[in-house]
Amino acid sequence: MKLVAGNSNRALAEAIAAYLNLPLTKSVVRRFADMEVFVEIQENVRGEDVFVIQSTSYPANDHLMELLIIIDALKRASAKRITAVLPYFGYARQDRKPQARTPISAKLVANLVTTAGADRVLTLDLHAGQIQGFFDIPTDNLFAAPVLTSDIQNHYDGEKLMVVSPDVGGVVRARAIAKRIDADLAIVDKRRERAGESEVMNIIGDVKGRSCILVDDIVDSAGTLCNAAQALLDQGATQVSAYVTHGVLSGGAVARVSASALKELVITDSIHATEAVRVSSNIRVVSIAPLIGEAMLRTAEERSVSSLFD
Repeated sequence: MKLVAGNSNRALAEAIAAYLNLPLTKSVVRRFADMEVFVEIQENVRGEDVFVIQSTSYPANDHLMELLIIIDALKRASAKRITAVLPYFGYARQDRKPQARTPISAKLVANLVTTAGADRVLTLDLHAGQIQGFFDIPTDNLFAAPVLTSDIQNHYDGEKLMVVSPDVGGVVRARAIAKRIDADLAIVDKRRERAGESEVMNIIGDVKGRSCILVDDIVDSAGTLCNAAQALLDQGATQVSAYVTHGVLSGGAVARVSASALKELVITDSIHATEAVRVSSNIRVVSIAPLIGEAMLRTAEERSVSSLFD
């Protein structure tokens, strides 16, 4: 079993390696002067079971190219099996055609990873579960729910909790968390009255006197979360926190969260935290390294991965 890390999230790769008590395979992933990606695997991987750890986060295209070229290098070095470990799968939000003449980029990226030579994919909290079907190779979609649930229980034990989905599409994800912590479920119904006007928030469920936990898979601009938090407080919630798997947090998202009504935003380290995230007073990061490390170990040993969530 060999571990190869790209440049997208070196800290997570090292944490996974520490969990598995294995060193990262020596490799070089660098740029030529014109920014072409160059990869050199500096150890023998012939006949090995190799796991490539690389989130396709910002800059998504650079990190995606790194992943593809690493896989190609390993394939040409006669690795027995290559598993692409994608803690965050970029382009996942482009999983359908929302209007005419638009791409399904998630399918294109799946094809690229497969064509590059990956034999398996291991990822975390896909934006839409059906993306697993975009790959023509075995794909395991892990869930961060056990990690998030454990943190909620450690920090909110004894409080009157209400788990809230920030939109109708995230109900299944929120219900899974609510079931684990034996809490009720509420839903934020959002819509625009007309173009250019801010969203109107309606809360489905009685949140009065409850500590609310917003649950989502991706936080990007954080506008929806911040608006939902204010709407919940307006409906009588005592406090609002958010638990999100992938902290994209682009543009002014960190400042928006800091100035919002959110008590705290908890994200995982599936995406490398920026300096702004690290110094923020109300953003906290929990690690999914043990979860991914255990899934990798079970994959290498041909054991069940789904039993992790039983």
